[in-house]
Amino acid sequence: MLEPVLAQQGVLRPTHVEVYTSQIVANYKMIEAHVGQRKVMAILKANAYGHGLIPIAKAMERIGCPYLGLAYLEEGIQLRRAGITTPILVMGGIIGSQIPLFIEYDLTITASSVDKLRAIEQCAKEQNKKAKVHLKIDTGMERIGIHYYSAEKLLSYSIRCQHVIVEGIFSHFANADSSDPTYTQMQLERFQKVLAFYPRNGLPYPIRHIANSGAIVQTPPSWLDMVRPGILLYGVYPSSSIPQIIPVKLAMRWVSRVVYFKVVKPDHPVSYGSTWKTDRMVRIVTIPVGYGDGYHRRMSGKAKLLINGKKYPVVGRICMDQIMANIEWEEAYNGDEVVLLGQQGENMISVADLAQWADTIPYEILTSINTRVPRIYPERACNKSAQRSS
Repeated sequence: MLEPVLAQQGVLRPTHVEVYTSQIVANYKMIEAHVGQRKVMAILKANAYGHGLIPIAKAMERIGCPYLGLAYLEEGIQLRRAGITTPILVMGGIIGSQIPLFIEYDLTITASSVDKLRAIEQCAKEQNKKAKVHLKIDTGMERIGIHYYSAEKLLSYSIRCQHVIVEGIFSHFANADSSDPTYTQMQLERFQKVLAFYPRNGLPYPIRHIANSGAIVQTPPSWLDMVRPGILLYGVYPSSSIPQIIPVKLAMRWVSRVVYFKVVKPDHPVSYGSTWKTDRMVRIVTIPVGYGDGYHRRMSGKAKLLINGKKYPVVGRICMDQIMANIEWEEAYNGDEVVLLGQQGENMISVADLAQWADTIPYEILTSINTRVPRIYPERACNKSAQRSS
């Protein structure tokens, strides 16, 4: 437990991520208001999109979030061991040897085929317990899930199971963040045809869900019983192709400090490969962050950062642990705050900026910030200070 304490005190690396859980809560409530009476499952996979799995899960539990969504079994076990009791759906594919652990830790299983469901039923029977599942229908991703045109055999088998509770049924959109709704509409129609099995057989629907962040914003007919915000929960839109109609805000700042300052003469190249040099005397500062932290090397020659509220270019190749910025003949000193992502003064480095410079998507930016970068929670520190002073 020493490292988080030292990180909070600034003793360890000056590079860290500040996470504002109150903003994530505010984003959740805006999404909740937007979708009306539907349930909202908070997607916390990939370390809560880089924000910290356990702290964000605890924040969601405090506000009564009805369901958490994860990718892997081990994420669910981690939350249960941390005391999280909220229902958890593990949405990824499984192998048979994992099933006993799902049941032991009361985690909801994605049943994506008759064979998988049969294995879940058998395991639950042997343990004399009930396993909770959500049936996964592939409507056009070709990832996991039974094909929509073969789904009736899975649904028929599910109603014969004695040791399985079919709590939900879901699918996933491939292009919900596109400005062209054609494929999304086709997937929704396929899902609706599968769902018709239930009224046709006089059965109530399980929880129906298909809407991810993009569909929450622009495909209201897909909201059904529950929606699944992922990147939107953290204040980032999945793409620039969709209208920003829910006023969510970024919930993190990625910051560091200036650790070195020097004057570089003309024709003295900077960093590996000697790809950048100046034709005049300039001031160069070094910041202790690099591609080993998830600051993508692909951003070399493109990235900018903030010092004292002003944007400066990152120059030379991004190293594993360090980057250099050209401040021309302006002033910056050792210890000055550097913002790699987020707000400083009137200026902002957005996730979309980093994604553009790295030629990737916003999702990869958030989830690439390495776990060697400490996450700190300033509001938590403020709350503790307030408690000590009261």
